[in-house]
Amino acid sequence: MEQFSPFRILKVGSRGDDVLTLKKQLNELHYDVGIVDDFYDQQTRQGVVAFQKYTQLERTGTYTLETQKALQVATNPVGLYPQLGLPRVEIDITRQVLLFFDAQGLNRVIPVSTGSNRKYCEISKKSGKEICGVARTPRGQFSVQWRIAGWRESDLGKLYNPLYFNGGFAIHGSPSVPDHNVSHGCVRISIATAIWFYNAIQNGTPVIVFD
Repeated sequence: MEQFSPFRILKVGSRGDDVLTLKKQLNELHYDVGIVDDFYDQQTRQGVVAFQKYTQLERTGTYTLETQKALQVATNPVGLYPQLGLPRVEIDITRQVLLFFDAQGLNRVIPVSTGSNRKYCEISKKSGKEICGVARTPRGQFSVQWRIAGWRESDLGKLYNPLYFNGGFAIHGSPSVPDHNVSHGCVRISIATAIWFYNAIQNGTPVIVFD
């Protein structure tokens, strides 16, 4: 891997050769950083967060010295369910990451936000009725069953390019993908990721969700 020095903290808005090197390193390890250039944008932050989540570092989205040290010894993330074959999607609830395997193997590691596990009662944005439940993402083995291109208005909010894998539970784009689990049960990914991810996943693709 390329190395650079002296070290400086990198964050959204940073620009320079060290940002380019960082994005190359993360991209080689299959973390989704968007365009590989010298600008640290929000998608770069998502890639850094995914790395911090997978390696169980503090989820800051900032490229710190601790993150640099971990990156220097990092290897490609490894799937836990190879028996499901290729392609497949693995969603790690504990780490809050999604591993997407295409026909060739690991394609991308994506930060997600899953169900908060809290009880909720909210007024439906569609019907105006009260909707109550527990915000839990279902665990188990599923598959992508159906999809909707573009935006969809649900009872609990808007979903972009949703890929439904268990009834009303979907992997979908959202303007808000916090570094921890806050959703009503769906699996949130960034809008930028949802644009390409929607076309990369076919109906019938296995999806496994685990702690």
